[in-house]
Amino acid sequence: MLLALLLVFLLSAVNAQAPKRRFEYKYSFKGPHLMQTDGLVPFWSYSGSALPSDEKVRVTPSLRSRNGAIWGKHQVDFDSWEIEVTFKVTGRGRVGADGLAIWYAEQPGVEGPVFGSQDKWVGLGIFFDSFDNDNQKNNPYILVMTNDGTKAYEHTNDGLMQQLGGCMRDFRNKPYAVRARIEYYKNTLTLFFNNGVSNDDYAFELCMRAENVVLPKNGYFGVTAATGGLADDHDVLKFLTHSLDADKAKVPEGESSSGHITEEEVNKFNKEFDEYYQKLQQQKEAYREKHPDMKEDYDEDEFYQDEYSRDLKVIFEGQTNIYKGIRELEKKLDEIVGRQERTISAISSIQSGGGSVPAVQQGGAPSGGTGGSIARHEVETLINTQNDITRKVRDLQGVIGDVQQKTAVIYTRGEKGPAVAKSPDFLDHEIRDKLNQLSQDVSAIRSSPQAVVGDCPQPSCLSSLAFIAFATVQTIIFICYFMYRSSREAAAKKFY
Repeated sequence: MLLALLLVFLLSAVNAQAPKRRFEYKYSFKGPHLMQTDGLVPFWSYSGSALPSDEKVRVTPSLRSRNGAIWGKHQVDFDSWEIEVTFKVTGRGRVGADGLAIWYAEQPGVEGPVFGSQDKWVGLGIFFDSFDNDNQKNNPYILVMTNDGTKAYEHTNDGLMQQLGGCMRDFRNKPYAVRARIEYYKNTLTLFFNNGVSNDDYAFELCMRAENVVLPKNGYFGVTAATGGLADDHDVLKFLTHSLDADKAKVPEGESSSGHITEEEVNKFNKEFDEYYQKLQQQKEAYREKHPDMKEDYDEDEFYQDEYSRDLKVIFEGQTNIYKGIRELEKKLDEIVGRQERTISAISSIQSGGGSVPAVQQGGAPSGGTGGSIARHEVETLINTQNDITRKVRDLQGVIGDVQQKTAVIYTRGEKGPAVAKSPDFLDHEIRDKLNQLSQDVSAIRSSPQAVVGDCPQPSCLSSLAFIAFATVQTIIFICYFMYRSSREAAAKKFY
């Protein structure tokens, strides 16, 4: 019980000492519409390779030996502050260079060797160093350094001997933008870092904290970056500044419940709104008098769509496009079916004209004929039969090609020596197997369902007499070839 009371007392004490945060727009920038039409960023000036856009400021592109900077135009007129910088450092290589720096300096820096800014500055520098100059394998590294204008930044050891504090964190090529929050309050400097692994805006972790840090008053905020032999894109998406006022930590009397605007200011804003509204009504009346033909007031809701109506419109348009696509597919399918039916009718007409009798369905109605209807399964049977016949014809063509090649070989070898009229016994078995295979192919072709197709149109089909003559010639050629090969083997044995 006592521990709980102690915790409540400590929390109340911390909340009582919490400073009042006030957003300072003159020292901030963020998208969208970060850049104006004239190419400038309000209250900021950029130089070097910096290039602003509507959403971000690219301080340096991924090109070698480039420096860029963006500095605030106005001096900071408050002693305590908090800045939150959202940025991305991306590059193609495993190692990048050189890095990015956030500044609070007595004067805006000029182009120089320290991450794109001058050396021996007066103020604070937070360096996000990408390149390991001292080969200690401790980069990327976040380093905080103060300078009174007398110290030169040591590049050889990455300023580790001069740092006020720091931490080793990887900030390159993260899926989300990384964030750095720097708070300077009552001479205490604190740095929090969000590594950009998740999209959580509040996933900050403490990087360093230092007390008794004295910074110059009325300084300038800035961001610089530099590339060397290696190059990265250094993009700053947001630079948000809040002033911290300890004297106004308590809510003064008469302030509204929101804690930001007093009742007097609320009344003032309401009065200004009423005045602008009256002026708008007067301008509407004057417009109606100049345009008497437009007396009826139009409904503003007709010119604007709410989110619900917009979503419904998108869904309806998508369904309409799908319906149109289905209709097009149906038309194409109808065309294909029509072409198949016309083809089948033409085949049936040829069959009936050539004397073939079409197959008769149950009930006595002919299935073929020009005027009869043909079912889809008959069409599929016809197509499958045609595919089988085509495949078997291709197999026969392959066999004929093999016979031609072997005949050519026998002819070329016959010119070199005589053939022996006797063949060994094992050749008889091989010839018999070939004949059996040919007989099976012939039986398979004859037993194929050709009744649906009808008789083959002449002269594309092969007659039985021609096929038997071809098989006999092929057999004689095989016998001659095997006899020739056995004679060559017998002649070769004489030399051993």
